Amino acid sequence: MLIKILGSGCAKCNRLEQLTREAVAELGLAADFEHVREMEQILAYPVMTTPALVVDEEVKVAGRMPSKDELLGWLKGER
Repeated sequence: MLIKILGSGCAKCNRLEQLTREAVAELGLAADFEHVREMEQILAYPVMTTPALVVDEEVKVAGRMPSKDELLGWLKGER
């Protein structure tokens, strides 16, 4: 699983990464993380605001902080 956090490195972006890492650990999943900070790379995704979460190249959320339950559902493959 490849997880990307899209954002400049602001507090919300860092918090999203932290929460996602915690969810991955809770589920016992193997995942690689990337924090994408370059604007031209962020713009390659269909997001208008950050932070954004991309799991296996699918944008799961952008512009808001998801709940832990949302994160767990996405990581387990639920919609």
